[in-house]
Amino acid sequence: MNFKTFSVMMISILLLASCKQKVKETDELEASGEFKFMVEQFADLRVLRYQVPGFDELSAQQKELIYYLSEAALCGRDIFFDQNYKYNLLIRNTLEEIAENYTGDKTSQDFENFMIYLKRVWFSNGIHHHYSTEKFFPEITEAYFAELIKNSPEAKFNLKEGESLDEFTARVSPLIFDPNIAPKKVVQDAGVDIVANSAVNFYEGVTQKEVEAYYKKMHNPNDNQPISYGLNSKLVKIDGKVTEQVYSKNGLYKEAIEKIVYWLEKAATVAENDVQKAHIEKLIEYYEDGDLKTWDVYNVLWVQDIDSHIDYVNGFVEVYDDPMGMKATWEAVVNFKDMEATKRTEIISDNAQWFEDHSPVDPRFKKEEVKGVSAKVITVAQLGGACYPTTPIGINLPNANWIRRDHGSKSVTMENITYAYDQAASGSGVLEEFCFSEEEIALSRKYGSIADNLHTDMHECLGHGSGKMLPGVSDGALKNYHSPLEECRADLYALYFLMDNKMVELGLIENLDVAKAGYDKYIRNGLMLQLTRIELGKNIEQAHMRNRATISNWCYEKGKEDNVIEKKNIDGKTYFVINDYDKLRELFGELLAEVQRIKSTGDFEAGKNLIEAYGVKIDQDLHKEILDRYQELKVAPYGGFMNVKYVATEKDGKITDIKVEYPDDYTKQMLEYSKNYSFLPIINN
Repeated sequence: MNFKTFSVMMISILLLASCKQKVKETDELEASGEFKFMVEQFADLRVLRYQVPGFDELSAQQKELIYYLSEAALCGRDIFFDQNYKYNLLIRNTLEEIAENYTGDKTSQDFENFMIYLKRVWFSNGIHHHYSTEKFFPEITEAYFAELIKNSPEAKFNLKEGESLDEFTARVSPLIFDPNIAPKKVVQDAGVDIVANSAVNFYEGVTQKEVEAYYKKMHNPNDNQPISYGLNSKLVKIDGKVTEQVYSKNGLYKEAIEKIVYWLEKAATVAENDVQKAHIEKLIEYYEDGDLKTWDVYNVLWVQDIDSHIDYVNGFVEVYDDPMGMKATWEAVVNFKDMEATKRTEIISDNAQWFEDHSPVDPRFKKEEVKGVSAKVITVAQLGGACYPTTPIGINLPNANWIRRDHGSKSVTMENITYAYDQAASGSGVLEEFCFSEEEIALSRKYGSIADNLHTDMHECLGHGSGKMLPGVSDGALKNYHSPLEECRADLYALYFLMDNKMVELGLIENLDVAKAGYDKYIRNGLMLQLTRIELGKNIEQAHMRNRATISNWCYEKGKEDNVIEKKNIDGKTYFVINDYDKLRELFGELLAEVQRIKSTGDFEAGKNLIEAYGVKIDQDLHKEILDRYQELKVAPYGGFMNVKYVATEKDGKITDIKVEYPDDYTKQMLEYSKNYSFLPIINN
């Protein structure tokens, strides 16, 4: 055994020991009643909690930095509500005033249904479902809603000047109850004006053609470092002229951005090093006027900071909620490095060039030199904006392709979040119901968690960071199909290499059974389980779900001749069983090559045809069956998190200590957030 092999083996042993220690510590907390991952369940939602292990071991300066960054993360809450729909803040304020001031019977079923609706609004950051983006409704009558308003005498409703309470009720009630008002946040249907028909608050009074024409004038196919035009703005028509309203300290959302900047300025004073301080200060500069060139400079500085223990995401980042795939929602994540688990991702990032060289895609679309790929496992310390309460389990940034090409990217896996999900799902009965055999169940229990974490590691670090665009192809070439295709690309990259012997050679997995567990889960989820998140009769809308459906359905269809994935029906229950894992891997590679070609060449029609053919429509008979089986388990299909709370002790105006608390009252936390972090004016027109 050479030294390299011995070192890799020791890393694997240490990672396994670390995982077992986390389980042991959590089991002890659960047994003592000190910590429960599950807080409550309502509608189709579960509210969970995450732990922040290792916080007490941080230095006083690091704790203070996390505290300031966490406050900045919470100050952007209103921005995301408003971006989702222009009347969300008005509706939320109205509901909260009723919740706190209603003098009638709060024990009735009607009031309980009202509170469930309010909790759903909090959870989805507005009146549209966070995943399907469709408007949801309270299970109460409009008459009862009017009664709630009337019998909340101390409530501070946002009345217009001279407006009566009845007039206020008549104005607000249709926003909540009328199915024809803002029926869907994000419309992606082919053949319709996806801008005019979407309720998301990125556009007002403009059409899809006007948006395309506005930004087409800015696109320069010869620009080697293109600006992400439209990323941080709202496009409106004023006096017949299309105008861009930029988010900044001096522009749109200024009231909230001022508060974000206030806490970022404090964070800069306790930065761990000069490099970290420099990118925090550059982010502050960007927020001043919203200049996207400054945003790019910030991202270059941020991606080059690989030595700081504390890290964060803060800004207008992801474009999933824009039907055009251009405009970004505000989000924030505060975190610190899990040193032990990061050894796993460092192995992956150190071998990024090998993976790129051995990718099954056309050599024209590969990176000749992979630059600056860094990966780490993190402990999430705070979530905000589009990452709260439903958070990704991995992130790869920056998004600009030219920054990835020239400077690299940062990839993270949120292991305390995935661990909380796993603990909350333990004993749900889902595996037993949807796995075909005891062998499949055993494989999932033994290797499911490590397969999930490795898939996330490789999806974020290698998948999103792989490949290259051909000269002249713009980031927005794939329009509304950009997001699902990009997620397809990253998933396929991870799936293809998960079953490569290189993974065993590197000591990341002990054998290829880990990959088999990962393949089983992916196909089970893509063809069945994710359907539990969709109302019967509806199409698949969300980008990640379209991605998983596209991959799973395409592989099922293309592998029929060789019976790669077999559809079985036992006692009226459907199962999908993988018969040939090696051939499935070949199919993953074949589809990866095509998706990378679509991405690299900007082939919109091919991308559209792929997603529409495999990622949108659902077999209605299968869908009904899956919903019925899942309903019997009484498990909510969606989960999100309450945040931890940091309590600072001060003396003579200086912070002397910071403690972490784990709140367990979801309603209380939401009302506190609305009280302490509501900075934007409520639209009253």
